[in-house]
Amino acid sequence: MKIGTLTGGGDVPGLNACIKAVTMRAGQEGHDIVGIRRGWSGLLQCNPDDPASLANNLVDLDPGAVRTIDRTGGTILHTSRTNPARVRPSEEPEFLAEGREDDQPRDHTKHVLGVIDRLGIDALVPIGGDDTLSFALRLHDEGVPVVAIPKTMDNDVHGTDYCIGFSTAITRTVIFIHQLRTSAGSHERLAVVEVFGRYSGETSLVSAYLSGVDRAIVSEVPFDVEKLAGLLMDDKRGNPSGYAMMTISEGASMVGGEMVMGGSADAYGHLKLGGIGEETGEALRKITGEGVICQQLGYLMRSGSPDSLDLMVAINYAVMAADLVIEGNFGRLVALRNGSYVNVPIGVVREKEKRVDVEALYDVDQYRPKIRHVDGKPMFLY
Repeated sequence: MKIGTLTGGGDVPGLNACIKAVTMRAGQEGHDIVGIRRGWSGLLQCNPDDPASLANNLVDLDPGAVRTIDRTGGTILHTSRTNPARVRPSEEPEFLAEGREDDQPRDHTKHVLGVIDRLGIDALVPIGGDDTLSFALRLHDEGVPVVAIPKTMDNDVHGTDYCIGFSTAITRTVIFIHQLRTSAGSHERLAVVEVFGRYSGETSLVSAYLSGVDRAIVSEVPFDVEKLAGLLMDDKRGNPSGYAMMTISEGASMVGGEMVMGGSADAYGHLKLGGIGEETGEALRKITGEGVICQQLGYLMRSGSPDSLDLMVAINYAVMAADLVIEGNFGRLVALRNGSYVNVPIGVVREKEKRVDVEALYDVDQYRPKIRHVDGKPMFLY
């Protein structure tokens, strides 16, 4: 077979290890692997009649090409947030834009299906989060053989307990929080650490839980900044070093307010987030009169090499996906459930939104993690 693989959405540590393992496993069984550059954009931008277009959007993968890529983070295939089912004029290749007389998004799924057919791709292994996998599901519905691999540092793909990238993101966040304690303590300030997490607050919750910060604000629970200020001041007074720290999800909002967003929406309808930490810090400064350190971790959470857990999961997910393709078992999502590797119907990704179990894991009144029962919980609690 000829198997295509791609990475879409935000980069996370472990993607290159995943690409390598898919290539090695399928190659050992005599199959050809083609890497599709820049996620779904590679298929959208590809003109099978143009050799230059083919060279720009595709790359042949073999053991030699992937031999050392697992030693670094990021993705050698590059990535994008392109949604071929909703293509804006600015993203549309010239050969597809002929005759356009409006500025409305277009659905170019038919073109992608034609490219897959012309290239002779027998199966696809997309690696991505909710958005990337939503178009994988669309292709599955159109009859394309697909086996998907979940990746997102938010760990919010429904149907699996774990997504590639989450462990490294949490590990980095905990390290940065502990490093920031020296500055917060030296200056006796309040410290606000903003972490990625649009709709799911797990990165804020788990990093706060593991690092032992005083308070954690999650996307799922709007917060009262006056109340938060009082709690943090109690924490500061109770700390011999005279400081207090908190984490906050980028998708968090104050009571009666909205998420802090800016810029134009991407192809999946998401506005860029970021700024709630700074906004909260300024409010705390005004309410308390204290000095405040605001630190937005942003891309530092998802850059660099993967930790050993993300390497383990990325490689095993890839091996599972390659085996499913070789067996002809399509329309599947590889996953971890209750500590075991499994595969589930890819349709689970649209059945439900995966969010923090607030009742089981969070103290709404005190704005901090409260793990009521650990027995029976997945490794990362939800």
